[in-house]
Amino acid sequence: MADAPWWAAAVFYQIYPRSWADSNGDGIGDLQGVISRLDYLAWLGVDGIWLNPIHPSPNDDWGYDVSDYLGVHPELGTMADVDELLRATARLNIKVLLDLVPNHSSNRHPWFVDAYSSRDSRHRDWYVWADARPGGGAPNNWMSVFAGEPAWEWHEPTQQYYLHNFLASQPDLNWWNEEVRDAFKDILAFWFDKGVAGFRIDVAHALVKDQELRDNPEATDKDPEQVRRIGQQQVYNMNRPEVHDVLRSWRRVCDAYPAPKLLVGETYVYEYEQLASFYGTGVDELNLAFNFPFIFAEFTAEALRDSVERTLAALPQHATPVWTGSNHDTSRLATRWCGGDDRKIRCALMMMLTLPGACFLYYGDEIGMTDVEVAFDDLQDPVGKRRWPEGAGRDPVRTPMQWTPAPGAGFTSAEVRPWLPVGDHRGRNVADQSGDPHSILSFCRALIQFRKSSPDLLYGGYTALPGPSGTWGWRRGASTTVIVNLGDETAETFGIEGTINLATVADRTGEEVTGAAVVGPWDGVVIEAATATSPPP
Repeated sequence: MADAPWWAAAVFYQIYPRSWADSNGDGIGDLQGVISRLDYLAWLGVDGIWLNPIHPSPNDDWGYDVSDYLGVHPELGTMADVDELLRATARLNIKVLLDLVPNHSSNRHPWFVDAYSSRDSRHRDWYVWADARPGGGAPNNWMSVFAGEPAWEWHEPTQQYYLHNFLASQPDLNWWNEEVRDAFKDILAFWFDKGVAGFRIDVAHALVKDQELRDNPEATDKDPEQVRRIGQQQVYNMNRPEVHDVLRSWRRVCDAYPAPKLLVGETYVYEYEQLASFYGTGVDELNLAFNFPFIFAEFTAEALRDSVERTLAALPQHATPVWTGSNHDTSRLATRWCGGDDRKIRCALMMMLTLPGACFLYYGDEIGMTDVEVAFDDLQDPVGKRRWPEGAGRDPVRTPMQWTPAPGAGFTSAEVRPWLPVGDHRGRNVADQSGDPHSILSFCRALIQFRKSSPDLLYGGYTALPGPSGTWGWRRGASTTVIVNLGDETAETFGIEGTINLATVADRTGEEVTGAAVVGPWDGVVIEAATATSPPP
């Protein structure tokens, strides 16, 4: 336990800076807004924050099209603001993770501007270029994730195509080029030396492309919905085995610091063994890898239990699992899993915060924020604009944080129109919930505080417990038992002794359990044995 890294049981909080807090009244959240709300995060009890991209960008994909990896977007602040943020978080013992986007840059990045100028330019080979097929046409059948069209853009002046797995304004970097690899090691070092604790790596599984540019196989009926939507299995434009060489080299950079730095990967894969591969041996690649099979599991006891246990079985020794239910690309857990039902939201939070490993909360999860309806005229997301009217893309999960019931939701002044519309800030907001001991926010805070005080929850293993259909129980360490009932009927789990220390129904705290734990529909309990002992070191 003494040797466990700080992130092994950490609670992280993801902040979408444009939607967190607007300090200057322009309707856009910024770094000073983040600084102004740090006391809230300290009160909540989080160990670290992950900031979505803060770098200069034309905002074709809202920061995920970077034009300067060593700068700060002027709408969000300055480098002085970053320094102030790092000093303030250090005082509060909160770590800061930044977003790194290494798969592609903006087409306005100086590297690509140069690469675009001629075949002989200094940075031409920093990107993926290819000749047309014999007879004309794109080099292969690769499809853009966003556009639903070929992932190749023809450049008439140089008579070649360049690759863009996302928007045409997001050209893919060539990770077979050693200069690209060296440039990103320098980028890592620049931010690490400033005091950043680590990075979340965008599409970490996708950096390296097949050198032969082979066609992807067509999707089948057995593939996940996300694969079927694109129409092909991404085995040559993403998910190449050589990406692990890049991650191992970055891990060596991180581990060379006196306080090792943290690498968190967006590993958008669908198989548990493939997810586990991004941890390498458990000590030589990513420290944490986002678990998308868990995120997309059905909100049933059987599906979630299966996902957790398959994850734990697949991970190598010393690897730390990651649990999260929401992010900036995915429908919020309060909507996707819980349908806005407060009982279900409490169960989801209890589950994530009592499983072994690290937990990421997306801003607003702690107050039960749901997806927000966004009209076409308010859309900012290029994915939403392309797919309308089938959906609004990702904007419904990126709306302003709901701080107060007042106009502007405490995010911005009442007179200013925010960059995205505000959701149900009168029904769900921090101000009202922080003063209510029975609110979702108070419950989430109590969960985090209990987690921090419990050696079992911090360091204990996971042992599944038998129980009736619709329930899921597990023991953590020597003396802590968690039971969630994700069904519509009251259920009993037998063989349980102890005291309920935390429950989704507040008035059950302190209740003695003798022989059987009774859990109502969509309720959960954390039970401490009467003879509780700490797990051995």
